[in-house]
Amino acid sequence: MKLINAVIIDHENDTVQLLQKFAKENAMIISICGSDTKFEIGIEMIKKKRPELIFFNACEANLNFFELIDNIDFVAPKFIFMSNEKKDAYHAYKLNAVGFLLKPLRFNDIILAVYNVMKICEIELSFQKIQLQKIDFLNASRTNQDYVAISSNNKIELLKTDDIIYCQSEGKYTEFKLTDGAKILSTKNLGEYVNTINQNYFFRIHHSYLINIKHIVKITKKDGFHCEFSDGTILPVAKRRMDRFTQFIKQ
Repeated sequence: MKLINAVIIDHENDTVQLLQKFAKENAMIISICGSDTKFEIGIEMIKKKRPELIFFNACEANLNFFELIDNIDFVAPKFIFMSNEKKDAYHAYKLNAVGFLLKPLRFNDIILAVYNVMKICEIELSFQKIQLQKIDFLNASRTNQDYVAISSNNKIELLKTDDIIYCQSEGKYTEFKLTDGAKILSTKNLGEYVNTINQNYFFRIHHSYLINIKHIVKITKKDGFHCEFSDGTILPVAKRRMDRFTQFIKQ
């Protein structure tokens, strides 16, 4: 059973305290990793904590800034809306929330909503495993390395390797930066791509970066090696990888 990390967005102390008490008494299934009074200011905390679930006060002020969730760079969390008004359940439905809790909150309602989130997460995880198996098959069966298959946003995408400038580790995920400016988040970690992507042109210069040397426009040696790319990005080369990187680009 996967532990769900959750964030609370609510200005009412009674609500926050009750949810924290619930999490404390159900520590095997849920952990509250942060809280804030408003969604507008809490979005930065959400970006940092990367929760799977957000308990969201469905007041007008928060709903006006709900579109800020589109600016996050990780898999979107699930939402449980909370309100003193039954009519706000409509907003929950319209914005694809996985649950709605009427205030004052009750323990039974909370646990039913949280177990629904757990069930959805387990279904998504099973689907993700199937997708990853398909990706492994696609990557293993290709006779060339002109493309790489990745799992992104519940679908498989084939990326042309020449269009990849670099890959960046994002915890258990990997972000692909492309020549057209697009960023695609994969559900695999960076290490799994080291032996998958064309090894003639891709090198892991740092624990966090796997780069395509075709897009390097400049290498500077001041205070260590740094690679500048065609999109203007500058990335460091780890000291312990400098010698191997020098040999690699001379091949």
